Amino acid sequence: MSLPPHGNVLVNRVLTEQDAQRWRAKINTLQQIVINEELVKDVKNIARGVYSPLTGFMGQADFERVVQEMKLADGTVWPIPFVLDVEKSTANNITIGEPVALMNEAKEPVAILTVRDKYMFTASTVAEHVFATNDSAHPGVAMIYAMKPCLLGGEIELIDNTKEPFNDMNLDPQETRLLFKAKGWHTVVGFQTRNAPHRAHEYLQRIGLEVTDGLFINPVIGKKKTGDFTDEAILKSYQYMVTKVFPRNRAVLSILPLQMRYAGPREAVLHAIIRKNFGCTHFIVGRDHAGVGKYYGTYAGQEIFDTLPDLGITILKLENSFFCKQCETVATAKTCAHNDEQRTGPSGTLIRKMLQAGETVPPEIMRPEISKLLIEHGNIFV
Repeated sequence: MSLPPHGNVLVNRVLTEQDAQRWRAKINTLQQIVINEELVKDVKNIARGVYSPLTGFMGQADFERVVQEMKLADGTVWPIPFVLDVEKSTANNITIGEPVALMNEAKEPVAILTVRDKYMFTASTVAEHVFATNDSAHPGVAMIYAMKPCLLGGEIELIDNTKEPFNDMNLDPQETRLLFKAKGWHTVVGFQTRNAPHRAHEYLQRIGLEVTDGLFINPVIGKKKTGDFTDEAILKSYQYMVTKVFPRNRAVLSILPLQMRYAGPREAVLHAIIRKNFGCTHFIVGRDHAGVGKYYGTYAGQEIFDTLPDLGITILKLENSFFCKQCETVATAKTCAHNDEQRTGPSGTLIRKMLQAGETVPPEIMRPEISKLLIEHGNIFV
């Protein structure tokens, strides 16, 4: 059986169409706050239960305890704050208990926020605790320092439940849990990625499949930095893996619209909780999970789980893998005794360089059919 969601309640803050229409009819009578595309993702993830047990943006008690202790006010483990930042003038014009309309950048209604709390925060404190650095060169820290000075907390109700783009691959936790049950999967391993699959990824996924009934491939979709694989390239290549490589009915592909914070160990915990909410019993954490630059240790994303209470999801702590010429297979330091001269790692730089030049990546690094598929697709990198 799939695990209970985090906090034991799968949140659903999606309005019925009738209630959504009622709010749309009176939207111009409400104060309106425009939120960017990344915050729209957070609002939808909250409403659909992806971030269970969160029911809205955090109030001060939850926010401060999450920052300091990685726990919500009630003691539930939660690693990263989800908040709505506004200017002081906006906060001053809002009354506690007031419903506010959250609008997307096209000025269309996304959700209703019932404001329960208004408070200030210290960016340097948040950065130091959540990201373990105050260096503004860290993209997550830069996000914190760019935030407006006031935060609003309160429950949200989702008006816009559209799932574009990739509607047919954007399953919410209620849907994935039903799907896993229909497939007869009692154990499911979650795999997060932001890249097209190479041999080392495939090796980790196969390990997961050896110990569970099913594999849930859950790529993060959304804002990219230059040089990243495009969403389309990631999905096209994984559709091939699901339909042509893995056994039938052993793997499922569904996207996760989410902004990466690059919070290293804390973000690894968030990613595990999210997959628990989707219904996974296991989650793969590899090297440098959700890291950036040299801010975190290679296996810090694994080690943090040893400091936490049992989250109710099994963490598969897997080592960096490589192709060993002597062994003639993909392996890790745990299974291969040969030296670095015999080992070929999955160099992201090499993969990008060769694909951009229209060249097939060496088969020990990436499946030739994946290379061919990506080259023919054309729209490979941002």
